[in-house]
Amino acid sequence: MPDHCRVIAVCGHEAAYGEALHGLVDPAVTVVANGRELFRTVAALSRSGERSCVVPMTLGREPELVADTARTLRALPAAERAGTVLAEPFGTSQHLVGWLRAAAARAPRTAALLVTAPAGDPFEDAELYRVASLVRRYGSHGLVEVAFTGGDPDPAEGVRRCGLLGARHVVLLPAAFAEPPMPDVPGIRVERAGPLTAPAALARVLAERVADARRHRGERGDDGIAAGLTAADHHGHSHTHPPGEGHDHGHQHTHPHPHPHPHPHVHGAGRVIRSTT
Repeated sequence: MPDHCRVIAVCGHEAAYGEALHGLVDPAVTVVANGRELFRTVAALSRSGERSCVVPMTLGREPELVADTARTLRALPAAERAGTVLAEPFGTSQHLVGWLRAAAARAPRTAALLVTAPAGDPFEDAELYRVASLVRRYGSHGLVEVAFTGGDPDPAEGVRRCGLLGARHVVLLPAAFAEPPMPDVPGIRVERAGPLTAPAALARVLAERVADARRHRGERGDDGIAAGLTAADHHGHSHTHPPGEGHDHGHQHTHPHPHPHPHPHVHGAGRVIRSTT
């Protein structure tokens, strides 16, 4: 397989349909929204003889983006998708917990944390509450609340709730690529913790996703589309590892998970969170 491969970052509401990635990703990465924009981009690259790797830019709360991306690619004529592979999603909820905990560690312990993200469907919003609960349980901040841009409670209401619980300093932790607006609530100091992932970290994870997808294509002839179609049923690709962990299990892991499947995720000083996927 030729070394050159165009990376396509396909975005949903977690990345403001692509707007939130401007300035975060390398200019060589093509940023598109799912649907017609993705369809036309892949078709045009194929006609020009370019290979491409599509990475769904979700952090684990938007499994439907992965499935919709797979459906869009499947709708292309076979000849126009022959040089395209679908990578596993950028992140999972486990990654999100780790990234948020790292951001929380930079905030003063006396501050309240407000985990914020664009509103999704009821399941996606419930997942953010679960993520925030883990951030609080395995962190050092006593007060961790949740707010949704374009949802209920919104960031301003979230800050007010923190104030009612005694907070006078609130740090916004973005749980998405899109950063939340800065609410102005009298009597409460509000600041952002910064972007969830720095450009260098984002580039590293993208490179890992692309490398894995291309290796699977080369070794097994797997373009990733069949696995992507099941993402909304099983909360993401069939099996996703955190960045930097090994990927060789000696078996193709594409079956659903009706049984508990624990993965240790080490966070902080020797703590281990076990999650089931």
